[in-house]
Amino acid sequence: MKYTIDQFGYYGEFGGAWIPEMMYANISELLTRYLEIMESPGFSQEFDSLLKDYVGRPSPLYYASRLSERYGSHLYLKREDLNHTGSHKLNNTIGQILLAQRLGKTRIIAETGAGQHGLATATVCALKGLQCVVYMGATDIARQEPNVRKMRMLGAEVVPVNSGNKTLKDATNEAMRDWINHPEDTHYIIGSVVGPHPYPDMVARFQSVISAEIRKQLLEKTGSELPTRLIACVGGGSNAAGTFYHFLEEEQVELIGVEAAGRGVDSGETAATLAVGSPGVLHAARTMLMQNSDGQITEPYSISAGLDYPGIGPLHAHLFKTGRAKYLNATDRETLEAAHLLTRLEGIIPALESAHALAALDKIPMKPDEVNVVCLSGRGDKDMAAYLEYFGY
Repeated sequence: MKYTIDQFGYYGEFGGAWIPEMMYANISELLTRYLEIMESPGFSQEFDSLLKDYVGRPSPLYYASRLSERYGSHLYLKREDLNHTGSHKLNNTIGQILLAQRLGKTRIIAETGAGQHGLATATVCALKGLQCVVYMGATDIARQEPNVRKMRMLGAEVVPVNSGNKTLKDATNEAMRDWINHPEDTHYIIGSVVGPHPYPDMVARFQSVISAEIRKQLLEKTGSELPTRLIACVGGGSNAAGTFYHFLEEEQVELIGVEAAGRGVDSGETAATLAVGSPGVLHAARTMLMQNSDGQITEPYSISAGLDYPGIGPLHAHLFKTGRAKYLNATDRETLEAAHLLTRLEGIIPALESAHALAALDKIPMKPDEVNVVCLSGRGDKDMAAYLEYFGY
């Protein structure tokens, strides 16, 4: 079974570039040049140098001893929360800003939900002296105020989006409209493994540094590069794609993605695409998405702004369809309790997105001799208002 993208931009039946004619100029330039640029020695050298000296990689692979005792199995946390800006998102924005420079672009746009991708984009634009515009749903601006303030301090223009339910889907729509109208000078840094080809492949490649490090770190810590299973939260799915990337062909390694169930998959207020969705086209790619019988997108809901998306990356749709990966889901309440558990056992406050992956630990049968790696893709600073409201501190 093939789990990588084919020459037409598909993972099995999912992917492609279902673009309107007016977007052709934007996509054709990327398709023609992205691999050539990414594989050039100068690009690789600058990318690796920035990951090491600016992002702070490699991120630690931490053995969570008290959490391991709690679940009766070996649990490691891949500490993407310790990267500069507090999440895995900077891996991708570093790569894409270097790509944009080599394409001669002077203006950068991005969408963001939880604000971590917007923050990472604003950060690299400040680093490289490029204009930055971040589209963000008005709902998310209200619930992610600390990241909004950081983006503005870094010089980014944060544009509120008031259409739809004012969250990530709607921000993505507006960013795509902007890009269509400014193909000459603007590069759109998509934050996840979604959108038209080549974005899902490009973002997965930039995030694959996560799984490359996990293999090396596990060998040092356990004597084997291969864990029993890998666990990561999934909205669009960039941190999970990066965590799974170098293990896709290792069939003995179990891959588990965790979606946001919201108030329950049957409640009508959920973002668990694979639990309730069906095939269709969303943001110029064929994938699994939440839609009604007329093919209209169903509005998602999650307490987590970063997972509040009605679709999933085509790689994950393919992994789900082929059975290579399993996809569980966690409710808001389960997620909040999992965050509290990690905080009290290990002294680490996770982002709400990452806490979904932790919530799945209660749903996975684990044995004492197994090695489990959870991608802790973001830190909880941005979510303190939600934690304080729930726990009443």
